[in-house]
Amino acid sequence: MPFPFTPGLTEPRLVDLSDPSADVLLNATRAELTEAVRAGDVDALAGIGGAFAAVAQEGVTIRLARTIGRPLRYFVAKRAAGPYLVVADRIDAIARYCAGEGIPEQFHPSYTRMVPAHHVVELDQIGCPDPNPRYRRFFTPEAGRAAADLRALGERYVAAIEDTVAALLRRISADAPIGVALSGGADSSLTAWAVLSAARASGRAGRVALFTLSIGESDDRRSAEAVADALGAREAWRMVEAAPEDLSLARAVAAIEDYRPLDVQCAAAGLAFARNLRRSEPDLVHLFDGDGGDENWKSYPLGDSELTIKSVLNNPLLYHEGWGIDSIKHSLTYTGGFSRGVTRGFAPARAFGFVPLSPHAMRPAIAAALEAPLRDLVGEDPERLAVLKGEVVAAGLEARGVRLPIARKRRFQQGAMSSEHFAALAASRAELRAMHERRFGPPPDAAEPGRDEPEAPPLPAFA
Repeated sequence: MPFPFTPGLTEPRLVDLSDPSADVLLNATRAELTEAVRAGDVDALAGIGGAFAAVAQEGVTIRLARTIGRPLRYFVAKRAAGPYLVVADRIDAIARYCAGEGIPEQFHPSYTRMVPAHHVVELDQIGCPDPNPRYRRFFTPEAGRAAADLRALGERYVAAIEDTVAALLRRISADAPIGVALSGGADSSLTAWAVLSAARASGRAGRVALFTLSIGESDDRRSAEAVADALGAREAWRMVEAAPEDLSLARAVAAIEDYRPLDVQCAAAGLAFARNLRRSEPDLVHLFDGDGGDENWKSYPLGDSELTIKSVLNNPLLYHEGWGIDSIKHSLTYTGGFSRGVTRGFAPARAFGFVPLSPHAMRPAIAAALEAPLRDLVGEDPERLAVLKGEVVAAGLEARGVRLPIARKRRFQQGAMSSEHFAALAASRAELRAMHERRFGPPPDAAEPGRDEPEAPPLPAFA
C-alpha cells in the first residue's frame, strides 16, 4: 500500500499496487511465489504452475516476475532521499499514485515499464542514474524437438490443455459456476471440451455454461451452436446479446491502455461481452477462454504485419514475447507479442469482476506447441502455417474419439458481429494512440529519451 514519504529515509522503498486476486496458482502459495521472486530463484518459478505476477525486495534489489497471462508494470519515482519503485497492473494506477503523492510531473505512460513475460527482472535502487534492469528467464521450452506427426503433436497439445483445465478446476470451489467463452473456433472449442470433460468426471457438469457473444447476426452464433450440439451441451449454451452501442473504441483504449488497432477492436468486443455477461450472470467469476492458442501455433495471416515466414520460423517465441528483450524492436513500455497483447482479454474481464482462465496461455500448452517442427510441417508456406492449428487440434481430439465441427479461423471481434458493425470499429493506429495519450496529457519533457521508443510490429488479435 502507498505510504507517506519520510524526509531523510535512505533505504530503498517499494510501493506494490498490484492485485494478487488475478493470480491462478496451481501448486504453490502466494508466500512461496513471493519468496521465489525475492530470491530470484528461476528454478522455483519454473515449477510454479498457473498464471502469476509478483514483486519482492531483497536489500537494494527489487525483483519482479510474471507469466504471460498476467500484466505487471513498474515505474521509478524520485525523491530527495532516493528512488523508489511503484508497481501495479495498470498504467493509470501508477498515474493516480503519483498524483496523490504530489509528483504528477514525474509521470508519463511511456515512462512505465512492462515486465516481460517469463523473466525475472532485477533492479538495484542505488540512486541516479538508474541502473539498467537485468533479466533472467524462468521458462525455457525446447522448440522443434518432436517428430512431424500431426496426431502425436495433437495428442500432446490436447493433453496439456486437458491437464491444465483439470488442475484449474481443482482450485475452484465445487459449487461455483464455471463459464466458457465459446466462439466455435479451434481454441475455444478445445477449451470447452476440456472443461466439460473434467466437470463431468467430477460430477459438476451442471455448473458449467458456454457463452457466445453476438452483436447482430454473427458467424460465431452458428459455429458455437454446432460445437455445443457436438459436445452434448446444448442446454448449457447461452447467447450473450450485445447492442452496437456497447462497442466503443475509446473505452477499449482506456481498458487496455494500448493502441494497436486489432487489440483495441478485440477489447471493444470483449468489453461488450463482459458487460452483458455480468448483467445476466451476477455470480459468475471464473471464465475460461481460448486466448493464446493462435500464438502457440502461429496462426495468423502474415499479410497483417511486417513479419515474414522466415522471421516466424526462426523465432519460436516471436508471437509470445515479440522480438525479445535484447532486440531494438522490443518496447520497454509494452514488451511485445502476446506478452503485450494479453491485456486485450485480461483487462475487459477484470473490469467486470471475472478471473480469465486460458489453458492455452499457460506454460504446458505453450511448451507442447513449441515442440512442433514447423519447418518439417509447413516448409515456408504461409498458407500451410495458417491451417496447421486446426489440423493439430482436430487430430488430437480424434485420438480421443472426439469430432468437433471446428469453424474456420476468424478473429473474435470479427466473428462476434455482423460485417456492418465490424466495419464501424475501423480506426488507424495514430488515432488510437492519440486517444491513449490524451488520457494522460503530454510528457514532462517531450525531448526526453524513450518518448518514441521502437516498438514490436503490430500482431493481430486472437480468433
